[in-house]
Amino acid sequence: MAVKKMGQQTIQFSLPPKIISSYSIVGPKEGEGPLKDWFDEVLTDDKYEEKTWEKAESKILRNSIIASLKSCQKTPEEIDFMLSGDLLNQLMSASYTARDLSIPFFGLYGACSTMAESLSLAAMTIDGGFADHVIAATSSHFSSAEKQFRFPLEHGNQKPPTAQWTVTGAGALVLASQGTGPIITHATVGKVVDFGITDANNMGAAMAPAAIDTISTHLNDTGRSPDFYDLILTGDLGEIGKQITNDLLKEKGYNIENVYNDCGVMIFDSAKQDTHCGGSGCGCSASVFCGHIYKRMMKKELKNVLLISTGALLSTISTQQGETIPGIAHAVAISM
Repeated sequence: MAVKKMGQQTIQFSLPPKIISSYSIVGPKEGEGPLKDWFDEVLTDDKYEEKTWEKAESKILRNSIIASLKSCQKTPEEIDFMLSGDLLNQLMSASYTARDLSIPFFGLYGACSTMAESLSLAAMTIDGGFADHVIAATSSHFSSAEKQFRFPLEHGNQKPPTAQWTVTGAGALVLASQGTGPIITHATVGKVVDFGITDANNMGAAMAPAAIDTISTHLNDTGRSPDFYDLILTGDLGEIGKQITNDLLKEKGYNIENVYNDCGVMIFDSAKQDTHCGGSGCGCSASVFCGHIYKRMMKKELKNVLLISTGALLSTISTQQGETIPGIAHAVAISM
């Protein structure tokens, strides 16, 4: 009997895991944005002294995990599982990081929803009594994502106004059965939602329906109203997706406008930094939550946060074959 299940898609943790440490690393462009003072580390070189963008991304992820472990005085040998993913083929960054750290590894692909996916599964693992310490982490890199999903940088391709800028960054969290820090109280597992968007340069519109479905389901399952939360935070819908989410949730009877923001909107000053509709990528919600939001929770400036990481489940093949872009969003309720 699923005694921890609430409503359609939500899990309520009876032994809520604690987030005992966090670390965020971002690239130079992200370090020039509005949240620059909240990140733990800002790179001066987005190749991170490596020969390729892909090696740089793996190094960003690896170093964020190592630093998060150091912050809570844990060694890799004390970690039961590492749950991580990225945007690259075969989870290239996460897999090579797991190789180097030699931690039992679950590789996850939820596109840009991977941060909340890893948090949800890490919390289930600890609450279920299968582990005491679990790492949840993810990364993305502007240059590696552009090369894989769109065009080589040398092509100089012009982006339309609806496009977003993939965040160069990573975030890592250490969850524990005991300790101090924000607790994860609920996880609402998203469904794949597809409203027929085919434009790979309009990710906000493609992912917004999944965010709307998950947020409304979470509020309905838990019986909470939007104002229970100090902040409802989507992962990377950008300006267009954020507006769609606001408008369509109102039509469903949920007005979240006063407590709602989006990591992709927050991380860049789109007008000054020419990022069009804002940030995107696995590293978007990862770096914003692990940097800005986690630190504000530790300072008691935020008590209750609902993080909804959003992902577009397309591939290089699917877009070339004219397929629509399915979206998914996972929600994690975190309290201090």
